[in-house]
Amino acid sequence: MNTKKIEVVIPPREPHYVGDGFRVHNFIPSAYHLDMKRMDPFIMMDYNSRFHFPATDTPRGVGVHPHRGFETVTIAYKGKVAHHDSAGGGGVIGEGDVQWMTAASGVLHKEYHEKEFAKKGGDFQMVQLWVNLPAKDKMSTPKYQGITNAEIAKYNLPNGGGVVELIAGEYKDERGAASTFTPLNMLNARIKKGGKADFSFPASYNTGLLVIEGSITVNGEEQVPTDHFVLFENEGEDFTIEALEDAVVLILGGEPINEPIAAQGPFVMNTREELMQAINDFNMGKFGYLED
Repeated sequence: MNTKKIEVVIPPREPHYVGDGFRVHNFIPSAYHLDMKRMDPFIMMDYNSRFHFPATDTPRGVGVHPHRGFETVTIAYKGKVAHHDSAGGGGVIGEGDVQWMTAASGVLHKEYHEKEFAKKGGDFQMVQLWVNLPAKDKMSTPKYQGITNAEIAKYNLPNGGGVVELIAGEYKDERGAASTFTPLNMLNARIKKGGKADFSFPASYNTGLLVIEGSITVNGEEQVPTDHFVLFENEGEDFTIEALEDAVVLILGGEPINEPIAAQGPFVMNTREELMQAINDFNMGKFGYLED
């Protein structure tokens, strides 16, 4: 077995709020080896660990804001989010669903707790990822993929050990639901206590995993608790996870784009000049209109 070894296990940082609806731990970029290039094409990851929001008549969230040059992917584990963008994408995602928005040349976006969920309150748990786009696609037409859990391919692990959900990429003989611009894998492993799942990604892929629920061992050695992120070395291809208790694990692996990254706020381009152009285009109203 050509084992992919762990480089570092990263604990959750102190949470901060994005708007008033997302209480997140930021893993990418972070102080722990993880700048925007280390997990390229995954250039940002915010994790709203399970948190109870009390009932409110005014849904919490984030008002209208721009994006250019990348994709935003929101994975819902608990709670519901309503979202809209200036390219006409939008809807509601609930438990097990995924929102995949390709901002590309530029959109305005807003996202809030879904109205009925907000009125009742409840546990809320989400991951938001920014997936970089190669230079040739950064100014392509925005698009939107709303992926329900029913549309996500699922691979049943042996001996009733659980299931692997394929958001994007490949696992065994199954293919993920999302279309991507570069090769990447985005998988949810829902593993029963004592169950195992094995994975094999190219050594060159930047690879990591986040323990959403429960706790696991990796490669039969390192124990990883809830809300911790594992960054793998870029050597070896195979790794195994075993659930010490019922567990949910988000697994990420992607071929690096290996292009310059120029980032400022909600814009991720290749050069400083392109960043300035993005800011100017936004200020001139070229990202369309979206009512707050």
